Amino acid sequence: MSLKPVLAVVGRPNVGKSQLVNRILGRREAVVQDLPGVTRDRVSYDANWNGREFVIVDTGGWASDAEGMAAQIAEQAELAIGAADAVLFVVDATVGTTDEDEAVVRVLRRSKKPVVLAANKVDDQRLEAEASGLWNLGLGEPFAVSALHGRGSGDLLDAVIAALPEAPAETFEETGGPRRIAIVGKPNVGKSSLLNKLTGQQRSVVDNVAGTTVDPVDELVELGGEVYRFIDTAGLRRRVKEASGHEYYASLRTQQAIERAEVCVVVIDAAESISDQDLKILTMAEEAGKAMVVAYNKWDLTDDERRRYLTREIERDVQAFAWAPTVNISALTGRNVDKLKKAIDASLAGWETRVTTGQLNAFLGRIAAAHPHPVRSGKQPRILFGTQAQNCPPTFVLFTSGQMDPQYLRFVERRLREEFGFVGSPVVVQLRAREKRKR
Repeated sequence: MSLKPVLAVVGRPNVGKSQLVNRILGRREAVVQDLPGVTRDRVSYDANWNGREFVIVDTGGWASDAEGMAAQIAEQAELAIGAADAVLFVVDATVGTTDEDEAVVRVLRRSKKPVVLAANKVDDQRLEAEASGLWNLGLGEPFAVSALHGRGSGDLLDAVIAALPEAPAETFEETGGPRRIAIVGKPNVGKSSLLNKLTGQQRSVVDNVAGTTVDPVDELVELGGEVYRFIDTAGLRRRVKEASGHEYYASLRTQQAIERAEVCVVVIDAAESISDQDLKILTMAEEAGKAMVVAYNKWDLTDDERRRYLTREIERDVQAFAWAPTVNISALTGRNVDKLKKAIDASLAGWETRVTTGQLNAFLGRIAAAHPHPVRSGKQPRILFGTQAQNCPPTFVLFTSGQMDPQYLRFVERRLREEFGFVGSPVVVQLRAREKRKR
């Protein structure tokens, strides 16, 4: 699965970033009122121009307070730029450049990422001259556009496509090397304590690999004689200023860490009720197709009553992820932290499982005989044969004589797990229904 290249849209508040993103997407997706701190959950969008697909990250939600504004913007732009293959820098042509713009320009220069400069709000011919004044930023040709009216957006998009690499430079199929593990979870569940415990206990941070990877905070840690690379969801060491749309950046960072990892250790605070945010992170890891371990942290802070409630919450909310091994830990006292390695290894093994076509079809034959698909409007769709298209995560394609009910496919997935294990890994079942023959 090749990853789509990523375009980060950066610029001060109220220069029309979101409007421009909507213009590029051709639909109203981004939130267009620039209330400072409007955090948005969905800030990355799939876009397509002339058949080239790419992902747009809209860096909205910056708080425009007077103090330290330029520094804050620079810091947030840096995060977004770090995650991107190319950058669309939006400036308000009617205002010209400000100190904040200059701060972003410095970050852009350092990043050495390709930059396309958009001079927005050029709603008519008279403002063209204002736009050309932006050559002085030293970022190349300013493209005069009007997000409001759509003027010039075609030329701008051509330039964006030219700036984006064919495939992203940072494909996350980093092969070889230590296994990559992301410790993810909502704020304050003890991710940093866990990482510190892992690194501190073993006292063998083999190398703090600064600058060798995308993010200088990867740690190589030896667990039980084997070296693993822990991808830190930044935020453990570099606190983004609280005022910024920091939840948005936290989720962007979590997403990035999940993308780069092979296995995600999702840390949940056992002393508190399981929240929507916890479930969202579990879902993010599953949808990204990564191996998974659930670590219930702060176990030392739970009493019998809390544990009873937790068991109930897990049965109610986390049932969908029952395939992921769980470990009850205390990052503070070190309780069961050594058991994490076993869970991580089990999940990776499940994630990499390959089933031969022979085994798979014998299994599908047994299922079809014992539990055929129900008859729908006089027809009974059959599974003709199946194949495992890939592992990491195990992905199966079933060729069938017609469409099948989603619940039947879920049944097949459950039985696949019973038969072949796939501990700690999502399982993807895709359907290829045979086209009806035209008479």
